[in-house]
This record gives sequence, C-alpha cells and structure tokens, in this order.
Amino acid sequence: MTALSTPGFPDGAIRARARNGTAEVFPDATTYGTRLYGPSAGALPADSLDRARIVPPVFMPQRLEKLIDLAREPEFTDVDLGSRVGGFTARLPLYLSAFGSTRAGSGDLAVHASRQAARLGIPMVIGENMIPVHGYRRAGDATRSALLARVEAYLDAAPDGAGGVVVQQSTEDADSEVWNLLYSDPAFRPLLETGRLAFELKTGQGAKPGLGGMTVVDRAEAEQLARRFTVRKVLDPEGERQLRCATPGTFTDEILRQQLRFMRNNFPKARTWVKFHPGRDIAHAARTAWSAGADAVTVDGAEGGTGWAPGVFLDHVGLPLAESLRRIGRPEGCLLAAGGMWEGGRAVRALALGATAVGLGRAALVAVDEDPEHGLERLVDSIALELRLLISALGKYTVAALAPEDLWWPDGHPSHLAPADAPPLGVTDPAGATP
Repeated sequence: MTALSTPGFPDGAIRARARNGTAEVFPDATTYGTRLYGPSAGALPADSLDRARIVPPVFMPQRLEKLIDLAREPEFTDVDLGSRVGGFTARLPLYLSAFGSTRAGSGDLAVHASRQAARLGIPMVIGENMIPVHGYRRAGDATRSALLARVEAYLDAAPDGAGGVVVQQSTEDADSEVWNLLYSDPAFRPLLETGRLAFELKTGQGAKPGLGGMTVVDRAEAEQLARRFTVRKVLDPEGERQLRCATPGTFTDEILRQQLRFMRNNFPKARTWVKFHPGRDIAHAARTAWSAGADAVTVDGAEGGTGWAPGVFLDHVGLPLAESLRRIGRPEGCLLAAGGMWEGGRAVRALALGATAVGLGRAALVAVDEDPEHGLERLVDSIALELRLLISALGKYTVAALAPEDLWWPDGHPSHLAPADAPPLGVTDPAGATP
C-alpha cells in the first residue's frame, strides 16, 4: 500500500495517533520520572517576559541618596535582596516552588532541595497529594512520611528567623484533612512557634490550567490509588502505565472567600497562601484573595509547571506570565510569580512588573540533580549576583524599588503590557519622570 502524503500537514503526528490512540495526547510515558515537562520551544506567544529589555536611566536620584547614606559611591554589593515573602522573612526574593507527589517531589531529590532551600533562607512550598499518595506517618513512627522527611530536612538546616514551609492542599488533600494533621502534629510546632508555617490553597497550576494533578503509575499503584483518585488506562493498551488524575476543585469568588475565612479561623498561627493558574480572570481572582486576607497570591504562568500534563495544555493553554502580571497590575498584596525562572534577568523583569518574589521549579530540580549537596545553592548564588548587578545598574538598591519604568518592549507597543487604567510601561517624559 502506498503511503499518502499531505505536504504542510503533520502526517507524522496523525500517523502516531492512528497507531497509539490516546497515548499520543501525553508526552512519552516511558520518560516519566526521568525528565521534566513544560511547553515546547516556541509554543508561547511572542509577548513573553523575555522580550522585555531592562533599561537603566542616565540620571539616578536613588543612587545619589545611597551615596549620601554611605558616604561613598555605591556598589552592586550594596543592593539589599532581603524580602518579606508571604509573611516570612527571606534572604532573597526567591522561593522553592511546589513539588508534589511525583517522584521528583517525594524522593531524595526533593529532600536535598529542601535542605538547600533552608540554608539559603528562602521559603519552600510542598505540593499537593503527598499524603493521599504516600500516606502520613508522624515523626515517631518507624518509617518517615515523605512530607515529613522534607520538613525535617528543612528544619535541620534553616537559619533562625528566615524562610518558612508552605504546604498545599488540593481537593483530595482536603478529604485526607492534611492541614488538620499537620497543625496538630508536634513535628510542626517549631514552625508554628516561629511563625514559619503557611497553608496554600491550590486552585490550579501553570502546566495544566483547569485540570487537577496528573501522574503516571504502574498497575499495582493504580489498584492501590483507585480508591482515592480517578485512574484511566489511556497510556498503553495493556495498562502497564496508567494515568492517575486528581480533581481541580470548584471555585467562585465566594467559595474562595469562604475557604480563606475557614483557613484563618481554624489555623490562626499559619499564614494563608493561594495559588492560581494563569486564567483570563487572574486579576479578579488575585484581588478577591487579597481582600479576603491572603498573605500571598501565587500565579504560575503558562511557562510554569514540572508535572505531567497533556501536550496541548503544555503548549496552548493559559496566559504567559508577562500577561498575567500585566492583568494584575499594581498588586494589592504579596504577589509571587513562577514560570521559567532560572536566571536573574527574567527574575528582575517579573519583580519590576509587581512580583514580590519568584519561584524556582524546574531549574531547582535540575540544579539539585546536577549536585544534590550544593547545586541549588550555586544556582541561587548566580541568580543573586545577577539581581544585584542589574538592580544596581538601574540605580536602585532594594527589590521593592523596581518598577515597570525599568522595562521596555522592542515592538514599540509597551502599552499592551499595562493594565487598562495604568500609563504605558517604560514611558517617561522629557524630564525623566515616569507618569
């Protein structure tokens, strides 16, 4: 039989679907546990965050103020990177993004990452479904819980007064009463007594907006988890690898307000965080959370996410981080941003657009995989150096001083990156004053 050919049409992808069916909706299942997932190269819109240039001014009044304060010319080492991140004191405007119940999030890699994040004095987020998947055993039990192993590693290395631990809760976590377990566990008392514990309500993530968590499990795991999760045989005909799906939960603005009220009333010693996927109403969602008392709002851009997801979601669903920040505009509280962060330039752009701190996800896992003892620390050291150099070059000396005026988009239309009620970004009058 002669093979048909249709020039300009994705024949190969169609033939793969004809051979393999539903398995082609996802990345290659045989790579699960050995690689990290995210959007394909070139999948994001052209207005992504990296297109903005960082533009120092000629005249720098804040540098003059620093000069007077120091009685000498300021240097990049004088830039203060200390931040308040979701109610925690952090040595840097960074945090370790959520790793959940996947192998990367619950194994040795995550424990090493936790220890290094603690030494760096930055907050760590523990992702969803850790307890429904791996169970929960208190500190005195013979076998440690995967979640507790991460907390203990963090506590052992954390400096006094810096950092914090954030624990997500999804729909399945709520059924397991995760927050109740942790809040009453003596192992978490040191965090509560020092004000370094937060609970994060997860409504979505950048890798798969509108969907819940997904992982690949073998046949035995599928049988075990089917009592708590939806499990489907869509990855291979024999069902040797199966798809475990969590539900995303249902939210309206009123449900969100009630959830935050519940968190604050029932866990008064814990900070309250909310994580959103990059939805088209992200500005309304963020304002709702802040007005209801959230200590931090986290937004994953479409660039974010290390987890398993359908390819069409990784490449085509959700707003990029720059657009999410544009829609939020001037934040009303602590705004945390994640998605493709691995170097100082992208971090400075996000901070200039209103983020209080940025999250390291895929980059952190890769760094720890390279060197389990110090890889994340070296990665963060390089980012911190770039942050100090760039912020100093802008004539500023704190993270909070960064502003949209520090950025310029080369397409000549920077106004499309500003909220409807804000002046164009990066536009100054002849006297040098930003509107």
